[in-house]
Amino acid sequence: MDSPEQFDDSSPLEPHSPISTDTPATQPSVLFDDNLNYLLHNFSLDDQYILVTGGLGFIGSHTALELLKANYNVIVIDDFSNSYRDVFDRIQLLASKYHEEKGTSVPSLQLHGHDYRDTNALRALLEQYRLAPRWGSPKSKIAGVIHFAAHKAVEESIREPLKYYANNVSGLVNFVGTLGEFGIKTFIFSSSATVYGTLANSGVPLKEELCVHRPEVIKGDDGIDRIVQPGCTGITNPYGRTKWMCEAILADLAFSDPEWTIVVLRYFNPIGCDPSGLLGEDPRGIPTNLLPVVVKVMTGQYDELKMFGTDWDTEDGTAIRDFIHVTDLARGHIAALSAANEGKLRENFRTFNLGTGQGHSVLEVVNSMEAVSSKPIARTAAGRRPGDVGYCVAVPLRSHEELKWKTEKTLMDACVDICNFLDVSGLSSQQ
Repeated sequence: MDSPEQFDDSSPLEPHSPISTDTPATQPSVLFDDNLNYLLHNFSLDDQYILVTGGLGFIGSHTALELLKANYNVIVIDDFSNSYRDVFDRIQLLASKYHEEKGTSVPSLQLHGHDYRDTNALRALLEQYRLAPRWGSPKSKIAGVIHFAAHKAVEESIREPLKYYANNVSGLVNFVGTLGEFGIKTFIFSSSATVYGTLANSGVPLKEELCVHRPEVIKGDDGIDRIVQPGCTGITNPYGRTKWMCEAILADLAFSDPEWTIVVLRYFNPIGCDPSGLLGEDPRGIPTNLLPVVVKVMTGQYDELKMFGTDWDTEDGTAIRDFIHVTDLARGHIAALSAANEGKLRENFRTFNLGTGQGHSVLEVVNSMEAVSSKPIARTAAGRRPGDVGYCVAVPLRSHEELKWKTEKTLMDACVDICNFLDVSGLSSQQ
């Protein structure tokens, strides 16, 4: 087992003896727990920590940075399987610059270099932040967890489904079980629009109630209340099924134990990067998302871009997606975390779309990158990939209304920021 790497001199609470049971229904002292809950909710942010799994990846790194800007202390778990160690230093640098300009102190940032499924390493980490009352439910200085550590390539999931079920589903079950033992029960889950399956091609607006995990009463556009039954429709690949299964597991957990507060964020298509150019989408493996492939064509690493499917029922024949700037997406996690910790959610399990509500075709994105970079991007038509859909755009109204969150950045902003990343990294001069 790898031992945790730690790169911070701060001293959290000393470890206490483990509490072996997690029985929220049995409360020997309601008054004591009420007082402790009051103290926990009135901690200054200096005393609160957010645990981020996969925190050096594309979305995770941007979210870690936005958390630090929002004055949260951040603990990152990352095994470097799809990320690089120096991303940690870049997050630290950007956070330091931000707080220096504001004249404020930089929150703590720590890194533990292990697989989130390494239960021994996880327990050793969580033990450092335990607040153990003499009786009652365990508590922690970790005020919430944001979970990004999932495999996410659609094509790979079709070739290696067991890899995806083992990490994404089995790993999640063990992970939340361990968190619960330590009294850490605020959980933000990274989900995906793939849970909507073939409904994305049906022309129906993709609202959260199209995929629910318990019967819900929904008011339709005609003003009539209807009961929506749990289930999903036509999920097209194992990756999407793992996300749906994880959502269902978390919904059942929240229903069984009201102490849990779980927010599921259904992403659409994240693009762009921090405007500094110091953070970007730079996976270790073969990229599968559109913009990283475009970047490799622009820098001469690939000869051309394969546009998978040019015969979709769209204006230019290429697939339409809801492309959301990754900084907007990261800030959506801050909004979800705030709503969860402030008790503003309608239920203790709630799903939200994070998207712009506007679709752009693959060809439109490629043309935008050409315009911003002033570089031609060679492309060729290719057949549709297994598991793909032609149209996938969010209805983000629930996020607007309940999380008070909206996107601010445009497709062109994302293209400009990607070009900044290429300039800063020196990749733009390779071609």
